[in-house]
Amino acid sequence: MTFIVWLAMLGAVLLLLALSSSYLRWVPVTSSVVCLGLGMGLAGLGLLHLDMTDASHWMEHLTEVAVLFSLFFTGLKLRLPLRNRRWWAACYLAGPVMVVCIAGVSLLLHYGLGMSWGVSVLIGAILAPTDPVLATLVQVTDSQDSDAVRFGLSGEAGLNDGVAFPFVILGLLLQESPQDGWLTHWLLGDVLWAVAAGLLSGYWLGRGLGKLTLYLRLQNDDSTVSPNDYLALALIAIAYVMAEAVHGYGFLAVFAAGAGLRQAEVQTSADPQDLAAEHLVQPVVGHQHVAPEHAIKGNVEALDSSQIAAGIMLGDMLAFGSLVERAMEVFVVTLLGVVLLDHWDSQALMVAAALFLALRPVSVLLMPSRGLLNVRQRSLLGWFGIRGVGSLYYLFYSLNHGLAPAHATQSMNLVLSVVALSIVVHGISVQPMLARYESWKQQR
Repeated sequence: MTFIVWLAMLGAVLLLLALSSSYLRWVPVTSSVVCLGLGMGLAGLGLLHLDMTDASHWMEHLTEVAVLFSLFFTGLKLRLPLRNRRWWAACYLAGPVMVVCIAGVSLLLHYGLGMSWGVSVLIGAILAPTDPVLATLVQVTDSQDSDAVRFGLSGEAGLNDGVAFPFVILGLLLQESPQDGWLTHWLLGDVLWAVAAGLLSGYWLGRGLGKLTLYLRLQNDDSTVSPNDYLALALIAIAYVMAEAVHGYGFLAVFAAGAGLRQAEVQTSADPQDLAAEHLVQPVVGHQHVAPEHAIKGNVEALDSSQIAAGIMLGDMLAFGSLVERAMEVFVVTLLGVVLLDHWDSQALMVAAALFLALRPVSVLLMPSRGLLNVRQRSLLGWFGIRGVGSLYYLFYSLNHGLAPAHATQSMNLVLSVVALSIVVHGISVQPMLARYESWKQQR
């Protein structure tokens, strides 16, 4: 009976979003806000109930899978070369800005709410990363989008979920009685090695398999029939497992694998400034099941075989990724709405205000721009620090990996409440602010 109820809930939510999408695009709210409200309504009517303590294990894996998909396809959209200055902004947001947010929230929780240092650092690390799943509206729209704000937020969302991991581990360590030498081990193993191993292993795996796949498809003349969604799933799984096997961060590896695969596509173009391959090729629906000469529409005589193969491969992957991302977002945010009424903590208002209105905006405004970002753009970067599925994953990871039971309930309530507040305040403001930003760019 429970399965039937949950299946009915999912079907009703998806149907409502499908029927109301033409209206929602004119209303200044995101679909995440709608899903959160629907979940709260279903829980308030007594139709659904979820015990977070019992569900923590499968919720950890559900949110983990959602983040992995989003990270890979975020990396796949970032086409600028690694030496481009826009990557510098992304690294700054995912590095110094996130560390400032972790430190600020930790100080607030310790001195303002009387929490121990271990729990304070843990919650600070959980709430610090910008979410890759819920931030799709403010990220690059496609691989040709090189807007400084969107690219910076996309790169940050891809990097900081992995960069936050050592601070989550630090928070868990501080709850225990660390042995001598633990800090050195944490710095060398959990920070330097794990971050570098994740990024390097993922990037070269994605780039190498991308080049190998294109080569094999050209050799066997099957550029239009290969199952590209299988390749995406394989890269996500292998990159994650490979990084974890060498004690690197799987999140960083999966993001880097997407970026590496994109660089393999760039090499198929005679001029990297040209349109991305997926914009040059228009495969027909069901192109995997028709003859190659009927698989593509439009004028592609000017393209070589490698561009056609890359275009079909990446086009299929991005379409598949967009579908999975939206489905995961709907399900996870609706679940958050279902449990929010039982886990609301009013102290989250103070934490959210400090994080959204002070810590992140000020740290971004103080960021050296190097002539890349003006004050308006840095203000947008400071506001669009959306918290979401990544924070939920770190919460459930902590619950299942050493968070003291005495602190579990308070930590859970605070994190769930802050994430819900982020979904609401950012979800209401994102479309009007982006519309004004795009209007300002056109006027310039």
